[in-house]
Amino acid sequence: MNRFIVSSLLLLAAGTAGFAQDVGQSSGKSPGTVNAAIVPSLPPAQGSQTKRTITLADAVSIFLQQNLELVAARYDIDTVDAEKLTAKLRPNPEITVSSQGIPLNFGGPFFAQQTFNYGITQTFEMAKKRSKRMDVADRNSEVARAQFQIVVWQMTNDVKRKFYAVLLAESLLNLAKENQKTFAETVQRTNEVFKLGEISGLDLQRLEIEKFKFDTDLANSERDYELALRDLRVALGGDYRTTDIEVAGAIDYYKPADYSFADMRDKALAARPDLKAAQLSEQAADASIRLQDAQKVPNVDVTSGINQVPGGTSYYNVGVAVTLPVSDRNQGERAKALIEKQKAQNQQALIRNQILGDVDKAVVNLDIQKRRVELYRTGVLTKVNDIQTLTEFSLKAGESSILELLDAIRTRRDTLAGFYQTIFDYQMSLLDLELATATPLQ
Repeated sequence: MNRFIVSSLLLLAAGTAGFAQDVGQSSGKSPGTVNAAIVPSLPPAQGSQTKRTITLADAVSIFLQQNLELVAARYDIDTVDAEKLTAKLRPNPEITVSSQGIPLNFGGPFFAQQTFNYGITQTFEMAKKRSKRMDVADRNSEVARAQFQIVVWQMTNDVKRKFYAVLLAESLLNLAKENQKTFAETVQRTNEVFKLGEISGLDLQRLEIEKFKFDTDLANSERDYELALRDLRVALGGDYRTTDIEVAGAIDYYKPADYSFADMRDKALAARPDLKAAQLSEQAADASIRLQDAQKVPNVDVTSGINQVPGGTSYYNVGVAVTLPVSDRNQGERAKALIEKQKAQNQQALIRNQILGDVDKAVVNLDIQKRRVELYRTGVLTKVNDIQTLTEFSLKAGESSILELLDAIRTRRDTLAGFYQTIFDYQMSLLDLELATATPLQ
């Protein structure tokens, strides 16, 4: 094969010749950091001077401040707090003014024959209903806050997933740009050799088809990145159209972690907000039972007033009214309160079982994903570099073709893409464990 062709192709591949030579070797870096030689450096983002670069912690902070779903969930707490004001109120007094002795024929003096009654009635709640009503309102407020924490717990986890999705899409985009550039240069140089008549048009057409594949891959990667970035911007809240951000970090960062089922189970049982909400619901049901039991005790209405008799002697009157609980003793509401307690107890048992299942699956999945990452870190990334290097020497010796070299480059691309996806899957499994335990692990 023409030496010019070989030299050109080897020059194009020289930029990747040092790929993964130091994988697994001690280089002064932390054990959890992938060697920089494995992954091509990321080009600086265009227009980065006008963009805000955010870390994962920044994304969570922005989300907690301005996400509209969280704002809406906070209104539920305000509504319950308003009910606490209502629970503190006492019954209003009632003023009555009445008249007796109005003549039927209106023939005589109108006011001389009438008696005027002025009275005020105050209801006194018995069995400490007011304090028990306030206790119910306080318990319901605690439940509302616990339910708000459920929303925060779930949505924060979702924001982290969207952040890592952007990191993955960005890494695949930069890899696609590198491969597209490599193939474009290869086609250009091969086209020059074709014009000299040193290779056939069939080889050139094959290269052009391969370049088309990488051009398509680049277009798809650009689409995936833009969509992932917009998903993150929407999740952060505010006006996503004016949120110009880019993410900091790299998807290829890997820090192995070991978590035991027993430890994660205990953390989950102590921290899961949905379990706390169910426990608080039971306490609220107990408070409601106490209130409904008190409601069966009738209130006392005390009335006092003056009877004014025109032309005669006026006098005071005092009265007490009590409802006799002969039939209605609040049986229905008391039964409903008992059912609510049973429902809360059942919900706690259900959530505990769900926690055990969630933690068990998350720990198992994390271990499996960690082994997948270790498979790449224990030789595969180095081997794809060796294959490319050996193909270069074979091409120089006339024992391989241009397409074989390009196939080696494509194999490296696919392996790197698989590595990025595996790291992403590991991060997702870690977030699954965070979601199962409601405990930050990153």
